Amino acid sequence: MDKQISISIIDLIVQADVIVKIVMAILAVASIWSWTIIFEKIIKLKIVEIRSNKLESMFEKNVGLDQIYKIAKSTSEHPLAATFLSCMMEWKSNNIKQIMQEDSAKKQSLKDRLYSAMQIGSNRSISDLESGLGFLAIIGSSAPFIGLFGTVWGIMVSFQGIAIAKNTSLAVVAPGIAEALLATGIGLFAAIPGVFFYNIFANKINKISERTNNFSMQILNLLSKELDN
Repeated sequence: MDKQISISIIDLIVQADVIVKIVMAILAVASIWSWTIIFEKIIKLKIVEIRSNKLESMFEKNVGLDQIYKIAKSTSEHPLAATFLSCMMEWKSNNIKQIMQEDSAKKQSLKDRLYSAMQIGSNRSISDLESGLGFLAIIGSSAPFIGLFGTVWGIMVSFQGIAIAKNTSLAVVAPGIAEALLATGIGLFAAIPGVFFYNIFANKINKISERTNNFSMQILNLLSKELDN
């Protein structure tokens, strides 16, 4: 009875062709980098959600703007806080009492500046949240093809070895084919989490962006009432 040959994944990696090993190494580094971004985004988006809820709750309870300003200043890394701070900085840089006594054109000009300031603050903060998503998208789309290149190269080398040995036995063919196919497996292992979490994070950030826009309109409405009184 023939003895069964067992080849572990470690054996396949060690015995693989140099080019296939390079492909596997690139994919392994890409996968580690992807997971680093994924864990960082999970934590960061959770913190943003908690702090955004707190800021919105304070605003809805009619807490004084000065108190909200102090809270927002200590947590300015999330979009709602950045939007509020940008607005209040523009508000405080103007002589509000004088503008309240001016005609409607001056008041409208201030409202426009407040809105622009909030948009700039919001866009900068959203861009910060989006950092790293581009890499996940690149890995999700390119990793399978990088792995496929390793597989094609490995199979080609295996067939060359078969031609030289003039032996088409499964015991001879199988290890080389397995080494080559492992590259595709590693490519998929790197790509699938990248695509999956990219879509989740992009959806969450879109919702945060919509939430920030709604919050900026609430702030503008509140300050507009104060100007018009």
